[in-house]
Amino acid sequence: MEILYFAYAAVLALAVGVASGYLIRQKIAAKKANSIESKLQRQEEEARAQTKELLLEAKDKAVKILEEAKSQERERLAILARQEERLHEQNKRLDRKEIEFEGEKKDLERQISQVKLTKQEIEDLRAKTQGELERVSGLSKEDAKTLLISKIENDAKEDLAGTLQKMEKYRREEIEQKAREIITTAVHRYARSHVSEITTSIVSIPSDELKGRIIGKEGRNIRTLERLTGVEVIVDETPESITLSSFDPMRREIAKTALLKLIQDGRIQPARIEEKVEEAKQEVQRKVFEAGEAAMYETGVLDLPREIVMLLGRLAFRTSYGQNVLLHSIEMAHLAKMLAKELGLNVEVAKKAALLHDIGKAVDHEIEGTHLELGRKILQKYGVEEAVIKAMQSHHEDYPYEIPEAFIVTATDVISSGRPGARRDTVENYIKRLTELENIANSFAGVEKSYAIQAGREIRIFVTPEKIDDLKAIQLARDIARKVESDLKYPGEIKVNVIREIRAVEYAR
Repeated sequence: MEILYFAYAAVLALAVGVASGYLIRQKIAAKKANSIESKLQRQEEEARAQTKELLLEAKDKAVKILEEAKSQERERLAILARQEERLHEQNKRLDRKEIEFEGEKKDLERQISQVKLTKQEIEDLRAKTQGELERVSGLSKEDAKTLLISKIENDAKEDLAGTLQKMEKYRREEIEQKAREIITTAVHRYARSHVSEITTSIVSIPSDELKGRIIGKEGRNIRTLERLTGVEVIVDETPESITLSSFDPMRREIAKTALLKLIQDGRIQPARIEEKVEEAKQEVQRKVFEAGEAAMYETGVLDLPREIVMLLGRLAFRTSYGQNVLLHSIEMAHLAKMLAKELGLNVEVAKKAALLHDIGKAVDHEIEGTHLELGRKILQKYGVEEAVIKAMQSHHEDYPYEIPEAFIVTATDVISSGRPGARRDTVENYIKRLTELENIANSFAGVEKSYAIQAGREIRIFVTPEKIDDLKAIQLARDIARKVESDLKYPGEIKVNVIREIRAVEYAR
């Protein structure tokens, strides 16, 4: 029984424990559920509050957007109203203009009808008048027209012939007078002194004591200077001066420059003379270029190649009938400029052609051919304008006058060379004879160089010693003398002096 009792007691205790545990768990679970529910409730309340705030903000924004949309709509409506009002006014104006146009159109139609009516009346009157004229004159319209034209032509021919004769006479006199005025004005505006070139140059020396040093021992210094320059050095009793004589102005300039350098240096002996002559040649070449450049700037012709400027400067040492060719060309350029301006022609072409018309004379004593042909080839070689060549090639009438500026170049050449005292035929003939004398000597084989001196009474010929021995030198002198006798006409006699020099040079090292 006790065991049973204990069993019941144990079962009861177990049941009580299970019930107690269940109740305890139920309480604990209820507490937990209450805490979660309260938390969820708080979260739900917060969410509701936030939702209300968002709804309020959204309502405010929606109200603002709606207000803005209404405002914009009101503005658009106002603009549309104004536009509609303007369109309405335009329509009113167009209606008024249309009414006015219709009125004007009707007026024009009435005027057109009136003009047509008037025109028809005029035509009827003309036809009536023409019929009456034909009846009175006994001529038809075409016959009367032909008769009237014939009478007008005959009267016009007589009047025209008389008028043409008067105009021809008047215009010829007027043109000749105008030409004289233009040429006179050009010559008057350009007045340049003309100094005839001579064949001697005077070199001043500090004292007469230098004359002996210039002559040198047994005349070796003066002979060396004459041989190197081709200029005759005249040392006479004229105080403090030495005369240089040569028909070639460039040779005289080289000799004069070299002599002045020797006097300044003070050491006058053959080796020094050779050195100074070479320096003088280079200095004269610089002077030649400076002369060409000065002529170019004076005339305003600034686009010439350097080679042509050099040839232009060489004309300063060239004469034509005693007239300096460079001064002659510069004068022509100034005259051509004025004439071309007066006549309304191309000033630049006329001026440049006049300046370069004698450019061939710078080389005609070195190259075979006339100065005109040589000048044309030089200008063509260095790319001078074709118009300039056409203008300068006719100044001796060897070529036809292709452009008006060619007449100006020829006219200025005649004006410049025709001035009283501008040219001297005797000087030109004298220089020509001396040039031909040198050309005869230079034509023989073995001749190195030759110089005509003493006004053409002597020709000094320097030969190459390796090609001409002493016997051949004697024979050469005889041959040249015979050639001169047969080819030249000259007064008196000419001394043919053949010089053969041998130099032995060795260096001590």
